[in-house]
Amino acid sequence: MIDLKGKPFNLSDADSAWVDRTLNAMDLRAKVGQLFCPIGTSMDEVWMKALLADIQPGGILFRPKAGAVIRKANQYLQKHSPIPLLIASNLESGGTGIATDGTLFGSQLQVAATGDTKNAYRLGLVSGREAKATGINWTFSPVVDLDLNFRNPVTNVRTYGSDPDTVIGMAKAYMQAMHECGIAVSVKHFPGDGVDERDQHLLTSVNGLSVEEWDATYGCVYREMIDSGAQTVMVAHILLPAWQRLMRPDLKDADLLPASLAPELMTGLLREKLGFNGVIVSDATTMTGFAMAMKREDAVPACMAAGCDMFLFNVGIESDFEYMLKGIERGILSLERVDEAVTRILALKASLKLHIAKEEDILIPDEGALNILGSPEHASWARDCAEKAITLVKDTQNLLPLGVEKHRRILLHVLGDTDSPVTHSCGGSSGQQFRTLLEAKGFQVEIFDMVSFDPQELQRSPVDQVALYDLVIYYANLVSASYQTVVRPNWITPYGMRTPKFIQEKPTLFISVSSPYHLQDVPRIQTFINAYTPSDFVLEALVEKLVGNSSFEGTSPVDPFCGLWDARL
Repeated sequence: MIDLKGKPFNLSDADSAWVDRTLNAMDLRAKVGQLFCPIGTSMDEVWMKALLADIQPGGILFRPKAGAVIRKANQYLQKHSPIPLLIASNLESGGTGIATDGTLFGSQLQVAATGDTKNAYRLGLVSGREAKATGINWTFSPVVDLDLNFRNPVTNVRTYGSDPDTVIGMAKAYMQAMHECGIAVSVKHFPGDGVDERDQHLLTSVNGLSVEEWDATYGCVYREMIDSGAQTVMVAHILLPAWQRLMRPDLKDADLLPASLAPELMTGLLREKLGFNGVIVSDATTMTGFAMAMKREDAVPACMAAGCDMFLFNVGIESDFEYMLKGIERGILSLERVDEAVTRILALKASLKLHIAKEEDILIPDEGALNILGSPEHASWARDCAEKAITLVKDTQNLLPLGVEKHRRILLHVLGDTDSPVTHSCGGSSGQQFRTLLEAKGFQVEIFDMVSFDPQELQRSPVDQVALYDLVIYYANLVSASYQTVVRPNWITPYGMRTPKFIQEKPTLFISVSSPYHLQDVPRIQTFINAYTPSDFVLEALVEKLVGNSSFEGTSPVDPFCGLWDARL
């Protein structure tokens, strides 16, 4: 039973009437179209017109582009769609989640490292304001996973850490700001990523907590977010065996399905136990964790039959649409379940007043709203967050602060530093930017060149190999992202020439501007810094701290020592 006037919809009589009227006017194909939220694979008007004519989806998501480009596409879609669209984006770390010219505020872990929910609120406000200017009304954030396994390659800096209370406080502050911007949130990834060390993009991963452990952690987080008005929950391709077997003791290992296909988790746990009345959206169904569970022609309607309301992304929108229709014909998906899902989708749109905005032709802000992208105020807040987040994990050799007189000649090893699909950061230029900032302080910085390195150098004594330098710095920008198995330095070079093997001969510093867990691979490094996001604001603040112009204020929201005793030395 859907409560349209209760949380999170809170609809008026007039809003509820619009939902009922709209649903009753739809034929089956129109209803099925509302179940889909595809990726916008093109911004060409011919493609968008065909999508609206053939599918008439309930929502859409475009990958980030310049704000003006995104706004133009969204404007076309909202103008020509009979029913207003939910237009989504991933606003996990700033306006860059949708607009490449927006503000990269900082990763969620960076925000948590400040210890101040004010920064989570500002993250939401910056992201929400900038996204709203482009026509966004729905965000697939915040991430409320707990980073319990330092080997997990996806959660990492995308989380607010490993402590449930911290996650709740930060996520609620972020959600408050989003609601003030008129954007619906989708808390993710139910039933909880961060326990397994594997990526659900690559396989069906497992949350292996007991019922009691889950209730005290993820369960507590989701209950708080639901009670605080989260409009949507994203359900992942992750198993939760303990809860699944509690609800269905007859389940065999081979019968366990990911949450996105499991009625005992979506309907039983999320709806009935946690009391969630809002919209359930699947995680991307292009992931292998979904695909390997059952044949796609069965999985598409089975996902909705199990309790999902909106089907995210496609392996061919036309074929998925037909699979859904055939699933209804085959009895996998009932008409009652379709009506229930569409009712919730329409109720979400009504709660955002999209139907009224469409009537008044104000669904998309005017072009002048784009001036908020990268605004001075947003930049100031991002700079302040960076200043308070950067964390000195250890300095057992008392190396810091650095001084030109003592550390003028620096050998810089840059690890990773490729373009980030998650944060849309400065990517491949960040190591060079770090070098430039150091040189502006008077240091002489040479970046280690693995291509031109002469292997004969390895025959020299350790002292001679580093004789030309006063300090060695390792700069790591290894970003957590989908479809990778690990986030760790790769030392696979001839003879391990880049490994920190000379820490006894020369002072050595390791800085990570992404993953906080690199001490597992360089435990004997005596000075280690986590900076969480490879943004301009972070790099500028980092260099000021290195030379002693400001102090380190951040506190790690996770265990950066990875539970290893030798990493503390």
